[in-house]
Amino acid sequence: MPVTPPRPHDTERAQAVVRLVIAPLATGYMLWTYHEAMLTEQATWLLVSASSLFCVASLVLWLDIARRPGNRPRRRLFAVLIDYSCITVTLAFGGEAMLPVYAILLWVTVGYGLRYGSRYLLLATIAALGSLALTTSISAYWQAHPLLVVTLLLTTVVVPAYMNALLKRSRLSAEAERAANLAKSQFLAQASHDLRQPIHSISLFTACLRDGTLDAEQGRLVDSIDKSLHSVSRLFRSILDMYSLESGRVAPQVETLALHTLLQQLVQQNTEAARWAGVEVRLHCPPLQVRADPALLSTMLQNLLSNALKYAPGRPVLIGCRRREGGVSIELYDQGRGIAKRHLDSVFEEFYRVRQVRDNDVEGMGLGLAIVKRLGDLMGLEIRMRSEEGRGTLVAIDGLQPVQVPVVASPAVKREPLAPRMLDGLRVCLIEDDDNVRTATASLLQKWGCEVETYASIPHAARPFDLLITDFDLGTEASGADCIAYVRQLRGRDIPAVVLTGHDVGRVQAAVNDAVIPVLSKPVHPAELRSLLVALRLEQPAL
Repeated sequence: MPVTPPRPHDTERAQAVVRLVIAPLATGYMLWTYHEAMLTEQATWLLVSASSLFCVASLVLWLDIARRPGNRPRRRLFAVLIDYSCITVTLAFGGEAMLPVYAILLWVTVGYGLRYGSRYLLLATIAALGSLALTTSISAYWQAHPLLVVTLLLTTVVVPAYMNALLKRSRLSAEAERAANLAKSQFLAQASHDLRQPIHSISLFTACLRDGTLDAEQGRLVDSIDKSLHSVSRLFRSILDMYSLESGRVAPQVETLALHTLLQQLVQQNTEAARWAGVEVRLHCPPLQVRADPALLSTMLQNLLSNALKYAPGRPVLIGCRRREGGVSIELYDQGRGIAKRHLDSVFEEFYRVRQVRDNDVEGMGLGLAIVKRLGDLMGLEIRMRSEEGRGTLVAIDGLQPVQVPVVASPAVKREPLAPRMLDGLRVCLIEDDDNVRTATASLLQKWGCEVETYASIPHAARPFDLLITDFDLGTEASGADCIAYVRQLRGRDIPAVVLTGHDVGRVQAAVNDAVIPVLSKPVHPAELRSLLVALRLEQPAL
């Protein structure tokens, strides 16, 4: 994962702390040289006094940095002044006994370059040369050893010059890396959008076929297409999730959420995948509310459930919630073949897969659990795993913070079985600039009983409708947010809307700037879209 460079005030504060540590050590060295009769009493008191003043100035600097953090050039110039003044006094009046202090001078000079860049390295080098020149003009010892002076002057020039060359090369490498990362980000963002579109349209076309009249063989073929598409979609999402985590762009947006509702949606979205695997997913969760990022938590649970469906086919999977050690835990238990103990410490590593006999047909890249671990760390959650070969595996997400909010009981109405007929007569305005996606979406909506009017961009003149479904990215002319604003203004009311996107959902939600408008990430599962449309219609019976 990329390392975040230290902030300027952190660097200055660290430098101030170093001064506070070095000053007492230098004072101790001076007193030792006096004890060993290497310094006169007069020189010792002069150097100890200079070191004490340096200590006071360093403390003032540290307090000012703590009070007023940030890049303040005047404060840095003051730091340069006190550093080289104290070193000059020490070298000039300490004679031979203080020659080791030259190492501090060189260290301080190089340190300014490493901390603040080439300009400060040049300034520090000039200050160091000035310090050596002033020392030579004062010290009789230095005047008596001209070759020593020349050696130190050359060292003071050569070492910073070489360091400057390294800094320049490092800067060029960093710029090249930033450019490469930017190009990679742009490529992946565009590839993400472009790859989501065909996956999304194939998914919708497959749903259209499934809703048609098919014989047994045709049904099996559609199932095979759907399974392959589901696998591609999961792999694609895993790669993008891992890239987002590596780039450091994922930041938790914590909110209060109903845990049972989130888990119910997870089970519903995986109905087809569970059917293909021959797995019955059982859910036991009391009406709890917790604080978490719903999108990140859903991604974690999706990866855990996908693993259970892959590695425990034909066996039931249990998802349960319970209070544990003051928090709430979500536990997922399968009755698959289990994992050997020697693998348990490695399964959360990237690309690590537990390979067993007759295991070649199990798809995946070994990223699912690594993503779960990374997301858990971001939200301060613990991932717990227990497994026994031949009996199954338990994976738990611990540490969710419960919220004491009264939960309103949901009406005892099973909405999903009514979904196919609940959309009859719903007038939908569909805005999508991709021809295949537009055709597939319109066909599916019509099979559900909707009356659909399609557009490639802003519908400047459209018949009355009940609901707006729009892609977010509609080229250079407009965005989905523009379409929603224009249509609502045209109709004089807040028409319910749904946004579909192949881009980052968080960025699109911020652009739409309306918490009521749901944003779905492509490829959208048809069951998810249908459930959302039914829910919107039930919330607004006038539709």
